[in-house]
Amino acid sequence: MKKIVIYFSCFVLIFFIFPMLFSKRDKDVITDTSEQLQSQEENTNQDLSNKEQAENQGEYEYKQYGTLQLLHSKTGEVETVKLDEYLCNVVSAEMPADYELEALKAQAIVARTYTIYKINHKKHDNSDICDDSTCCQAWISKEDRLARWQEDLRESNWEKIEKAVNDTEGKVITYENEPINAFFHSNSGGITEVPINVWGGSGYPYLQVVETAGEDAYSQYASEATFTQDELIGKLKTKYEDISIDFSNTEDIKILEYTDSGRVKTIKFGNNEISGVETRSLLGLRSANFEVAQSDGKITFSVKGYGHGVGMSQTGADAMAKQGSTAEDIIHHFYAGVEVKDVNEI
Repeated sequence: MKKIVIYFSCFVLIFFIFPMLFSKRDKDVITDTSEQLQSQEENTNQDLSNKEQAENQGEYEYKQYGTLQLLHSKTGEVETVKLDEYLCNVVSAEMPADYELEALKAQAIVARTYTIYKINHKKHDNSDICDDSTCCQAWISKEDRLARWQEDLRESNWEKIEKAVNDTEGKVITYENEPINAFFHSNSGGITEVPINVWGGSGYPYLQVVETAGEDAYSQYASEATFTQDELIGKLKTKYEDISIDFSNTEDIKILEYTDSGRVKTIKFGNNEISGVETRSLLGLRSANFEVAQSDGKITFSVKGYGHGVGMSQTGADAMAKQGSTAEDIIHHFYAGVEVKDVNEI
């Protein structure tokens, strides 16, 4: 009888208890392995998420040009600034924040290119570039920029400017693998000018005469300047002391020659022939694209466009963006034979 009990106990252990124990152990092992795989997958996903987040945050590293020396022309102070932070101040000073985002992005690329060109072709002994728009390009501090905007638009405007700069990080315009001298202006009057007609010299092959539709919708497109006879003589005498005009003779004020873009190349004022560019400067006209007429003892200049007319027209860029053009479309329209590249690759 005792042997039967022992045999029965062994039978129960072998066929019921042991399988249950091993089954639990296997289950624990499987569970542990599953949890480990799930944890590894979560870690991998987190790593990818962190990488994407870093990329989206624009962590672009410039091999060079990451910082620059900025001369504040009013104080003479030279400040070391990060390139893209500086560009936010430039873009916000140079182009209205209510322009299309693609136009602002084009402006950011143009301004970055212009800045790097200036760094490589120094104009100032103690700095790379200055904040005077008549010398280099405009710049305004964030504090001053925000103060000039309507209060309810300040945050959204600045975010839009930052997006235009950050979305184009590192992008520059090149010609033959070199950053170009990326001139720009407010409004071309519908057609741009070549630099040789503005500053002389041999010009740049990528700056040609191009037409742009839609610029007449902007306030910068047309303007008038009217002078009395004495006012006109007075302004011209600041440069030409011997000036003498017979206002009764219609031939004494006459445009003699136009450039290919339709701007005034040479105009006659009595006993002097003056370039259209110089006339613009002496009389404070918005551009050298003008016509002149006399009436009731007054001389009126009807002007098209705003600025020197070379390179990208800002209103033209906005007009193109409104029609669906991208920033790079805009750049290729205004600059001939160029490429938009990552500055680290040139």
